[in-house]
Amino acid sequence: MIPMDRCYQPEVECAPREQIRAWQDERLVKQVQNVWDNVPHYRKKMEEKGLTPADIRSVDDLYKLPFVTKADLRDTYPNGMAARPMKDCVRVHATSGTTGKRVMGFYTQHDMDLWEDCVARAIVATGADSEDICQVGYGYGMFTGGLGLDGGSRKVGCLTVPISSGNTDRQITFMQDLGTTLLCCTPSYAAYLGESMKEMGLTPDQIPLKRAILGAEAWSEEMRRDIEKTLGIKAYDIYGLTELSGPGVAYECSAQDGMHINEDHFLAEIIDPDTGEVLPEGSKGELVFTSLTREAFPLLRYRTRDICQLRREKCSCGRTFLKMCKPMGRSDDMLIIRGVNVFPSQVETVLLNQGYPANYQIIVDRVKNTDTLDIQVEMTPEMFTDNLGEISRRQKELVEGLRSMLGLSAKVTLVAPKSIVRSEGKAVRVIDKRKL
Repeated sequence: MIPMDRCYQPEVECAPREQIRAWQDERLVKQVQNVWDNVPHYRKKMEEKGLTPADIRSVDDLYKLPFVTKADLRDTYPNGMAARPMKDCVRVHATSGTTGKRVMGFYTQHDMDLWEDCVARAIVATGADSEDICQVGYGYGMFTGGLGLDGGSRKVGCLTVPISSGNTDRQITFMQDLGTTLLCCTPSYAAYLGESMKEMGLTPDQIPLKRAILGAEAWSEEMRRDIEKTLGIKAYDIYGLTELSGPGVAYECSAQDGMHINEDHFLAEIIDPDTGEVLPEGSKGELVFTSLTREAFPLLRYRTRDICQLRREKCSCGRTFLKMCKPMGRSDDMLIIRGVNVFPSQVETVLLNQGYPANYQIIVDRVKNTDTLDIQVEMTPEMFTDNLGEISRRQKELVEGLRSMLGLSAKVTLVAPKSIVRSEGKAVRVIDKRKL
């Protein structure tokens, strides 16, 4: 079949299924040997199940391997799951953790090259090429978004604008002055940019943008349509995790109907989140990934906690990769707010460290396409006061503590003792009003 889309690596993205399976079988066997030889923590997990590398001969044996969870990554912080010494690594990224510790991801140069290839595939799948000007509005630094899209953009040959996140007036100025045609950022920020341009009197035909790659947070089809209308573009989804590499694990093509998983690098499963049983393709369950080619930080059967479905069907773009739908939720209590992972336990840690009780409520909403985070915190009877100045001072202390822990700002409201509704069952700590 002749692909209707351009592909960055058509010999891989449109490969026959038999070839993809052969790559996966070969690479899985090699990766299992890699972790056995170089990751004592994972070797111990295999030994506890009575496994050796000889027991894994193909993808058919994948189910035998133990899962890896965030708990494993926390227990081995910072580099206990790394399969290469630090001297062989050229990059480290990190995501937020539940108790202040970050999940670290290490990369050899080989890992960086393959990651950039994956992101380049996503960029070309939108119709972009070396003639495009790519403005990267994801955050740079330890977050994988900015540098991930930056690397893929440069590999395609785009003129890359590493503007990072924020400073909306500057973002719009650079778009106009440089003629940006491809925008990469979170969907909520793309929506905010569209609103800002509208307020400035700019119409879509006055904006050079043609397309956007949006990810790092949940967004609905309704939000996609609004963004596309406001900016006069096509908006494409992208999926990734720091634990696996970053953005580019999966990406949308021109069909805009599910994301193609880069199956030559990542092996996907769907499991029952309660039992760990592997479910048939098409079933709704927890997404599990195995990294087939990563050298420095290879995770086998990593439980993402994202709930979704996998589909294997003929795609109009010509790609033969398996598709995943947008994640439908989480099997844990993690929230994604403005592209940042937030756990209620992080909030609780800050409160307890500052002497507050663990009686709080997190209220998340989306106002003008921007996530808001409001945390209501009960004071103890000893703390309670009607001195507004003292209450304001305490709220500011909590705001700073939460910003340090979470990496984003929150509104904090101190409330009277026992004013947060109690539940006879599990405490309702989170109220998410967003329509995702």
